[in-house]
Amino acid sequence: MNDKILGIIGGMGPEATVSFYKRIIRQTEVSCDQDHYRVIIDSNTKIPDRTSAILNGTESPLPALIETANNLEKLNVVVAGIPCITAHYYIDELRKHTEITIISAIESVYHKLQSEYSECKKVGILATTGTVKTQLFNHQLKDIEIIYPTHDSQDKKVMAAIYGEKGIKNVGVTQRSLNLLIAAGNELIERGAEVIIAGCTEIGVILNQDHVNCPFIDPMDVLAEYMIKDE
Repeated sequence: MNDKILGIIGGMGPEATVSFYKRIIRQTEVSCDQDHYRVIIDSNTKIPDRTSAILNGTESPLPALIETANNLEKLNVVVAGIPCITAHYYIDELRKHTEITIISAIESVYHKLQSEYSECKKVGILATTGTVKTQLFNHQLKDIEIIYPTHDSQDKKVMAAIYGEKGIKNVGVTQRSLNLLIAAGNELIERGAEVIIAGCTEIGVILNQDHVNCPFIDPMDVLAEYMIKDE
């Protein structure tokens, strides 16, 4: 039971990596410790920043992503996930350099929407500006209207909550960051969003269903689910 070895291409950031591992544990049906999957984590915090690379042309994270995946492959990992949505910008190229099955969180969210929210026609996405500008979700959710925060809210609420001086990546989870994300999410709901998607792993660390008045999907929960059931 649960004999395949799972891998996490992590470190982007460390909090999101820890949170994702916990989700795999919580979603695995077990009666004892030995029933859990063996999970190998490479929390490679030296992977260059994805948003900066995409928006500003700084050092590409792809070589470090490939190196991390290859590390997991050497340890017989069969299926891996990336607890960083923005890094999915590189997932097609990364897949070319490893034999590991890398499950896409964004593809998994699409399947989730199709199976459980088939009537939904409009979703709101809270994500990094890198994810927004590359339209990672738009490419996958082609038959669903996507709403993003306004430019002002994206900068002063979402990015401030993630990257700001007092944001999650700098000081961890705070009430201030949570309040900013709740406000941004409520704006999307007011504009017609029927489902809110946490399009950044740091957002899913702090924001959950209790904070929004419509269905809430955390891609990391869905990714954990699909990694476990992949055969």
